[in-house]
Amino acid sequence: MPGPKLLIEQWLPIEAIGAECMRDASAAKKPPLNRLHVWWARRPLTVSRAAILASLLPAYPSDDAPESRPWPEQFRSLFPNFDSYKAWFLRLIGILGDPVAGKKLILWAKTENKKLKFNPYGYPRAFTYNANEEQLEQLYDLLEWTWGTREITFCDPMSGGGSIPFEALRYGLTVHANELNPVASVILKATLDYPARFGTSLVEDIRKYGRIWCERLRERLEPYFPLATPDENIFTYLWARTVACPETGKPVPLSPNWWLRKGSDPIAVRVVADPAEERCRFEIVHGGMSCKKADPDRGTVKRGTGLSPWTGDTIDGDYIKGEAQAGRMGQQLYAVGFKKTGEVSFRAPTEADEEAVERAEREVAEWWATWQAKGLIPEEPRKEGRADWACEIYGATRWCDTYNPRQLLSIIESIRALDSLELEPQTAGLVRCYLSTAISKVANYNCRQSRWHAGRDVLTPAFQRHDLSLRWSYGEFDSARNVFMWAVDQTVDSLNGITSMMARRGEFFGKTRSGSGQHVVRISQGGAQSLRDVESDSVRPICVDVAVHTPKADVY
Repeated sequence: MPGPKLLIEQWLPIEAIGAECMRDASAAKKPPLNRLHVWWARRPLTVSRAAILASLLPAYPSDDAPESRPWPEQFRSLFPNFDSYKAWFLRLIGILGDPVAGKKLILWAKTENKKLKFNPYGYPRAFTYNANEEQLEQLYDLLEWTWGTREITFCDPMSGGGSIPFEALRYGLTVHANELNPVASVILKATLDYPARFGTSLVEDIRKYGRIWCERLRERLEPYFPLATPDENIFTYLWARTVACPETGKPVPLSPNWWLRKGSDPIAVRVVADPAEERCRFEIVHGGMSCKKADPDRGTVKRGTGLSPWTGDTIDGDYIKGEAQAGRMGQQLYAVGFKKTGEVSFRAPTEADEEAVERAEREVAEWWATWQAKGLIPEEPRKEGRADWACEIYGATRWCDTYNPRQLLSIIESIRALDSLELEPQTAGLVRCYLSTAISKVANYNCRQSRWHAGRDVLTPAFQRHDLSLRWSYGEFDSARNVFMWAVDQTVDSLNGITSMMARRGEFFGKTRSGSGQHVVRISQGGAQSLRDVESDSVRPICVDVAVHTPKADVY
């Protein structure tokens, strides 16, 4: 027996939905699901909710479709014509204006080099909108008339990052979300399962235990991140890969350019190769004239070919690859960035900075075998193929090669500190799940594939692109005082956004059961439980492939 004709078969506002999704993609602050954890195949929330509801709602009765089931007077009076039905659907999914016109206005302003002093869309982003009580009752009335029940079950067999089941949950549907990928499975628990069951009570617990965790890390890692002054707030350490100069044997720092900041107040690095010294020195120069003299655009590597500051000669790319594959590619710290009055300033590395790096290297060497036996070091071979080729030809054949020794030390210590937290049995799984996502965020930003963006004063993550290209120069965070607290704050902010979006009528939907094997999150309507009532889960930290590996997790 054929089913009812549905709205998605008759009409869907493709242009408006597309403009709204582009609005989210170009926004500085992405939706909270995107900020919680990296997942490449994230579906836009607006198109997800539109597809779900249009696939459930009935088509508008039309003389052109005599097979359509006639609507009762209840719906005829509510929607006297198709245009009124379309307008109601647009409001239901949060499109409260004309996003197409807003997008065109933005493009015009860019073309004319004008800055708009108002919101060209005229309303908040669609995904932030929660349907009100009246809209939901009208929705459920239509669903009951169409399907014979108000209790609609939504199933997503390959849920990925969870955007589609998340939107189904926000409209009160019973949700079954399944995944095979272990990373996605943990993301589903963090995005759908826990927020639906426990709401905002989650946020304070993660904030509380996150601060305890970071304080323990600070005590453990401070010896490896010294300060030049007691009040210094280090933001980043900047490194350049090195190979031996073929003529002198001295290390050549390889960087495509030496910019620290571009714009009206430029800062750059001047490379000093004194024949009387064994390594290059670095001087920080400020201002347009000084930067022009330093010529920071003239780096020491371009398209794989190096330039020796000791002799002025080029260094063949095959020589550099050979040195790297033989394990003789090193690294040299060339600048330290610190926050001062809200912006990043820079200084040259000190002797204390260099000694701290050596101390971290000795610590890693001493504990390597122990950590290796516990499965804490990701020694698995990196993935073969074009996406990783640019790293493999420069000797990065294992995942642990993604990190310098101090970065690796910091991440391993974060896992050890998380394991040592005294957690209540009822909340242990929750806390480990969310703090594990924070570790993954650190692993993404604090690695040899992060890059200093001189135009924005930020470190860009490894997952800025789909491939994992080699970075000749890269950035490192202060792991003792900076990056882990930032990651916790980011996780809490994302979680707060998720729970706020899921809130409706002063309560949360949720009563979740989890199966084993494939990650099956089954969420049905029900009253919110207390965070203290959650069963004891055992979720060990799981990170993305480029991130640190931990023992295989129990995934529910």
